Amino acid sequence: MNPALDLLHPYPFEKLRALLAGATPPAERSAISLSIGEPKHASPALVAQALAANLDQLAVYPSTLGVPLLREAIANWCARRFGLQSDWIDPALHVLPVNGTREALFAFTQAVIDRSRDGLVISPNPFYQIYEGAALLAGATPHYLPCAAENGFNPDYDAVPAEVWQRCQILFLCSPGNPTGALTPLPVLKKLIALADQHDFVIAADECYSELYFDEASPPPGLLSACAELGRTDFARCVVFHSLSKRSNLPGLRSGFVAGDAAILKAFLLYRTYHGCAMPVQTQLASVAAWNDEAHVRENRDLYRAKFDAVLEILAPVMDVDRPDGGFYLWARTPGDDQQFTRDLFIQENVSVVPGSYLSREVDGVNPGAQRIRLALVAPLADCIEAAERIRRFIART
Repeated sequence: MNPALDLLHPYPFEKLRALLAGATPPAERSAISLSIGEPKHASPALVAQALAANLDQLAVYPSTLGVPLLREAIANWCARRFGLQSDWIDPALHVLPVNGTREALFAFTQAVIDRSRDGLVISPNPFYQIYEGAALLAGATPHYLPCAAENGFNPDYDAVPAEVWQRCQILFLCSPGNPTGALTPLPVLKKLIALADQHDFVIAADECYSELYFDEASPPPGLLSACAELGRTDFARCVVFHSLSKRSNLPGLRSGFVAGDAAILKAFLLYRTYHGCAMPVQTQLASVAAWNDEAHVRENRDLYRAKFDAVLEILAPVMDVDRPDGGFYLWARTPGDDQQFTRDLFIQENVSVVPGSYLSREVDGVNPGAQRIRLALVAPLADCIEAAERIRRFIART
């Protein structure tokens, strides 16, 4: 067996199951889960209709590159969303459909890492655990940058030594961040592109939460926005990952895309051809409908906005918690140990959350997720309000 498998950490939800094992919540309280970031809003009907209308494509082998119609829809969406000139992004060169960002992030790392070098994969801390697992199984070493409250829950990139950048092969960004909801500002994105040029590493920007934000007049910038402002028409060393899971409430469709540097995507396409992970044609055609429509995405943001307004009104007086820049998580500070808080909350109120320390790694004796919990506001509004009221009662008793 691959010895690197022994380096993998249990997934946060495995740890959570172990933490809650043997715990019995009160039978009179219905279970409310704020732990798993699985969207629960209704999927758009137009996507289901497109999927059903193309079921004859079940008889067709899909190509890894994807159908031109999907790549064109994605390229047009990127141009509209991130301010690109229409001729900058070539659907045949700069876009590759993938089966959701999780699979793509993992596979991308395997394709990019040069195992002959003592390479680093740099990620925020806390982080989405696939970054770490992908690095370890690609033969690289994860390097974690703490995301502290005093820095807006973003890494302090200026504090990273030059020798770390020199060993970096992939820098993972997540904006808005999971679990913090923090955005990477546009000037920082430009600075990171300059560092990538200087030290020859790839920026892999996980932007799967990019369409969940609060101000309709100010969509958050992404890595492609920085490329646009810099006039970087080749997107050199820049690759972005997007998904329909959060944007369109379609986690079961397993549909997303990778876009950016054509040379990198050409090599990644070769890898994926051998990987055997082409998106079914009927899924591709359903995805076209999703990327071409913004009305359902605005409605989705309205639903999340209502949840944040209601939950923060209840929790802010009793917890250290703020509205994030984007996403659907709250990153709240606990009055004591985050694992004990999580277990006791489940036992007393039948509400599930994730300990922040499960989403982070301890570095130099500090775990930046300690004494925090992640609350995913994915349940219906009434359940989110009920969960917040239970948490408030629980804190009042402790």
